[in-house]
Amino acid sequence: MDHEAWLTNSIMARRAVAGGKPGSRHSLSVEAQGQFHYVYGPYVDPKMTIDPGDIVVVETEDAFGGVIQSEQDSPTAKLNFPFLNPQSGPIYVNGAEKGDCLAVHIHAVETRGAQPAGTTCIMPEFGGLVGTGATALLNPPLPERVRKMHVDKDGVRWSDKIVLPYEPFIGTIGVSPEIEAVSSLQPDYHGGNMDLPDVAPGAIIYLPVHTPGGYLYVGDCHAAQGDGELSGVAVEQRATVTLHVDLIKGWSFAWPRLETKDFIMTIGSARPLEDAARIAYRELTRWMAADYGFDEIDAYMLLSQAGRIRLGNMVDPKYTMGASILKKYLVG
Repeated sequence: MDHEAWLTNSIMARRAVAGGKPGSRHSLSVEAQGQFHYVYGPYVDPKMTIDPGDIVVVETEDAFGGVIQSEQDSPTAKLNFPFLNPQSGPIYVNGAEKGDCLAVHIHAVETRGAQPAGTTCIMPEFGGLVGTGATALLNPPLPERVRKMHVDKDGVRWSDKIVLPYEPFIGTIGVSPEIEAVSSLQPDYHGGNMDLPDVAPGAIIYLPVHTPGGYLYVGDCHAAQGDGELSGVAVEQRATVTLHVDLIKGWSFAWPRLETKDFIMTIGSARPLEDAARIAYRELTRWMAADYGFDEIDAYMLLSQAGRIRLGNMVDPKYTMGASILKKYLVG
């Protein structure tokens, strides 16, 4: 299938209210956003109301709120925990109610702002190979370190000798829980800080709605990231994100789902890491049985041979895994 053909045959195009066709175009700039949000919840007014099918261009801030400006900056001195991972929105989608899902086709994630536009760092008691508050060890923290990088479509200039590919994606995207207010640092059933590189331009993410309007939040874009986001920080960047937002009525499920040209994926977040993997694979097994004609046991057996698992992060309050299967195997 070529790019246009797969979108025509996507779940979004076949099942959504607007049929995946673009509607009106909106802009949510930093100025229009004003105050960013540090929790996902229903207890604020939406910044924007849109109809299913509308396109929204959102200016996001980086995970540090833009305060780390040089390699001489101290993250401890500059950052005000837990006010990290500022989120744009929420965006209210007309007609969305509990039992539906938002279908969000990511059109683009573009680097915004002056160079060097990419930032990564080592922060005390944060990361996959250090003691943290949740993994309490007596070892002293690693020394702080900041690296700033030039980022453009041709790559991330890590050093004079190393240029990483520019592979932008949205680190944190989701909807409001029904009653909770969840930190924007945490991934869970509502989406949130999944840090999953597959949430990238070209993909469609499906988010189950828990509250009227859905309340879509987005932020924390990355220019590059390895599986696991090992030190706890990717190549963080300010970005301009273009999202095509549609609504699927009467389609609900427990955890976020994702679709690309080649595969479908279910996303689970938990600690320990194997529980996140179990959630993701269980949800994929159930999806194959519900929508693709598989007997659940047959789906389970097939995933044992053809499933793929992607590590999003192993550093956040909950860890994220994405389980996928190629569409060519979804023949029942």
